[in-house]
Amino acid sequence: MKRFYKNMTYIIIFFMVLIIFTVTYNIYTAPVAKHKVFGVSYMTMNNPFYKIINNEILKVVEKNNDTLITLDPELDVDKQNEQIYKFIDQKVDGIFINPIDFEQIEPALQAAKRANIPVIIIDAPVSDESLVNCTIVSDNYDAGVQCAKDMMERLDSANIVLLKHTTAKSAKERIEGFLSVIDNNEKYKVINEAECDGQLEIAMPKMQEIIEETPDIDVVMALNDPSALGALAALEKNNKNDVMVYGIDGTPEIKALIGRNQMIVGTVAQSPIKMGQIAVENMYNILNGKKIEKNIIIPISLINKENLFKYDEDRWQ
Repeated sequence: MKRFYKNMTYIIIFFMVLIIFTVTYNIYTAPVAKHKVFGVSYMTMNNPFYKIINNEILKVVEKNNDTLITLDPELDVDKQNEQIYKFIDQKVDGIFINPIDFEQIEPALQAAKRANIPVIIIDAPVSDESLVNCTIVSDNYDAGVQCAKDMMERLDSANIVLLKHTTAKSAKERIEGFLSVIDNNEKYKVINEAECDGQLEIAMPKMQEIIEETPDIDVVMALNDPSALGALAALEKNNKNDVMVYGIDGTPEIKALIGRNQMIVGTVAQSPIKMGQIAVENMYNILNGKKIEKNIIIPISLINKENLFKYDEDRWQ
């Protein structure tokens, strides 16, 4: 009997040691969650649209106790490429890019792909989508289409000015969509155009030059809301109060003017909130080995005085 109890004691001690060893081993060998670092480079932070996107990404990154490095190339494509190379050298876990030039960014994208760093493109597509993991954009072509259709419902004919940003594929597609609707219709003529990089401070003097060159203007089609505001300032300065102005973004500033300023006729509502949320969700899905959609197009809608009541004028969509 004593031998039995002695043997049981040994067995109990053995299993206790085994349990302690197993628990200790698991504690010290369990995978530790790696602190992740992400980089993002926008065209410019001189646009509230990108600030909203960045805030949505930052919320999720900080919630996960990770880090987001936000850089502003200030519409300088060489500077943006340098920023991407810097992210690669830092061995970040993922890169978000809002490309300034959809073609000139390609060498930096190739470098990121060679380094096996996932890249998500935001707002403006690139020329070679095989170099990136995901592209998230608004339906930019349809945005231009909707502006043109609204204009044609209001005017039987028009002399049109275009404010453009051709190196940004999203802006290029908006103008292409607009032109596709009025194509071969002699009642609607583009009488002048200018590149303004989507910046209010560039659009205003460009619009001033256009007014001096071609004063008989009925409509301004602007690639985004900041350039629409620049056009509005120049038009008002020259007492041209009967010109119709279209923008694209759906900013609180433009929504506040629709219905109160007869010149701001409409804007196409984008959702930087949704764009940022989808971008950061997909980045974490990539890192966790989950499948994602390669191309995500977010629907848009025209806001005018007839449907303004459906939208919150004080905030973004």
